[in-house]
Amino acid sequence: MSILNVKKVLNNNVLIAEHAAYGEVVLIGKGIGFNRKKGDPIQNDIAEKMFVLKGEKEQEQYKNLLPFLNDDMSSIIISAIELIRERTNSFLNEHIHIALTDHILFAINRLMRGMEIRNPFLVETRTLYPFEYEVAREVVELINDHTEVNLPEGEIGFIALHIHSAMMNKDLSEINQHSQLIARLTGMIEQQLEVNIDRDSIDYVRLVRHIRYTIERVLRGERVEEPEKIANLLKEEYPLCYNLSWKLIKMMQQTLKKPVYDAEAVYLTMHLQRIQSKVK
Repeated sequence: MSILNVKKVLNNNVLIAEHAAYGEVVLIGKGIGFNRKKGDPIQNDIAEKMFVLKGEKEQEQYKNLLPFLNDDMSSIIISAIELIRERTNSFLNEHIHIALTDHILFAINRLMRGMEIRNPFLVETRTLYPFEYEVAREVVELINDHTEVNLPEGEIGFIALHIHSAMMNKDLSEINQHSQLIARLTGMIEQQLEVNIDRDSIDYVRLVRHIRYTIERVLRGERVEEPEKIANLLKEEYPLCYNLSWKLIKMMQQTLKKPVYDAEAVYLTMHLQRIQSKVK
């Protein structure tokens, strides 16, 4: 148990305090800020949640958001983050407090102004991150049950990406870039093979997950074994799919700005050939 000093009361449920070891921390708990003043001593064990905002930029971002939060909405978002923590059973990057609060406030504001929320990468997100997607579905249900808004399904996809970002400690912009890249690659496959891939099919799931793992290998600089005999066979038997796999690889290299090893073309060709054979 530590004794902290109140630095600033943000609302009835949230305050900023000074911690001897961590510096500025945020304490969250029902009524924790009520009747407290700057400099008051406070025990950290009366808080339901304490998190550290690393760096002045994050501290300012969070402080700037809170005036737009009433106590009820603040409690709902805190409950949502605790739900995510329980379901994922993992350490979440504390930035989720800022990112998710900002995102939910923005989404609610758009809905209240009658603006449509569209998520062009919903199917890719659901396929790439099925676990995070189901947790995000619970978060959206929680928000919809406790507020007068009705967040649409597209929001499940956006929140799933926030959850994945916090779990994997990855920047959200990087995750978004990968979802967009996968959508562009899939579009090129459909155009070149003159097919419409059923987004609910197992072939689509296999293809998208294969591309995801290819991207992750490329980012790690990981090389897969090149089966030379199979490469030569595929090149001769399925020239359209083999050439297309190289076009996809060039697109990956341009976007990721990293080399993609030749062996990846072999495994991509196998997936492309399976898709092509289904529509013949």
